[in-house]
Formats: sequence, structure tokens, C-alpha cells
Amino acid sequence: MRLKLPELTREKQKLVSRIKRLRGQMDAVERSLAEGDECADILMLLAAIRGGVNSLMAEFLEDHIRLHMMHPSHRTESPEELTEDLISLVRAYLK
Repeated sequence: MRLKLPELTREKQKLVSRIKRLRGQMDAVERSLAEGDECADILMLLAAIRGGVNSLMAEFLEDHIRLHMMHPSHRTESPEELTEDLISLVRAYLK
């Protein structure tokens, strides 16, 4: 019988894979600069990196809200406190 990996481990592995892809994209920018590629090409690489980082941040934000803020241990906080925490997170994310 084959053991199943815990779901959290699979989710963490997906996040690590995303980070590795971002690292690869950064390496591509470095190579492009070293090779003297066109600015437009480098800007496209940077836009892809920005999209990847934004997606990664959104994933972490969603997980934090679902797994931590809405966790039963936070039920002792008032709805107003939870709302303020959420607003702070979103503002930090959007900076």
C-alpha cells in the first residue's frame, strides 16, 4: 500500500516550484543583460517575473486568510479586528 503525502506538503511543493521558476526567470534576465539583448525583450522578461511574484503573493495571502485568519483560534477576535487585519494585509499586498 502506497502512503499518501499530506496535502499541505503537496501545496508547499507547488509553491517551491513557483519560486524555482521565478529564480529561473531572474537568471534569464541576467543572461539577457550580459548578452546585450534588446530592452523590450528584457522588459517582457521582467513583466513575466512581476506576474509570477504577484501570483505567488496572492496565493500566500489567500492561504493566510483561509488557514490563519479564519481559523477557529481567531474566533475570539471581534469581526472588526479581523476586518482591520484583512485590510492591513491587502494594503501591504497592493503596495
